[in-house]
Amino acid sequence: MVNVDFDEKSAIAVLSPTETLHSDDFAKLAEMVDPYIAEHGKIKGLIIYTESFPGWNDFSALLTHIRFVNNHHRHIEKVALVSDATILDFTAKIANHFVNAEIASFDYKDLDDAKAWMK
Repeated sequence: MVNVDFDEKSAIAVLSPTETLHSDDFAKLAEMVDPYIAEHGKIKGLIIYTESFPGWNDFSALLTHIRFVNNHHRHIEKVALVSDATILDFTAKIANHFVNAEIASFDYKDLDDAKAWMK
């Protein structure tokens, strides 16, 4: 499950996974941001805020995550990975080569810094 807080005024979505990721989590996120993207062309940023990465519930959830990234990375200016999970820091370095969005990593305690970087 992922809690999603999308602030339309700043065009920033904060995703906070609370347990393993499911396919429905990405559908929920798309339902929130897609209408905004359709009207404005893009969102300013996406913040993934989790102390440790919970992983995916199953292979289907992983594939849905990959499809979400593939369908949305051109419409997101920046992605901030705010976590103490080393896997997300590694992911940021790899993803920078494959997605349009600018990606940065922040320590879990530095959520405010990530939000400031978005602006």
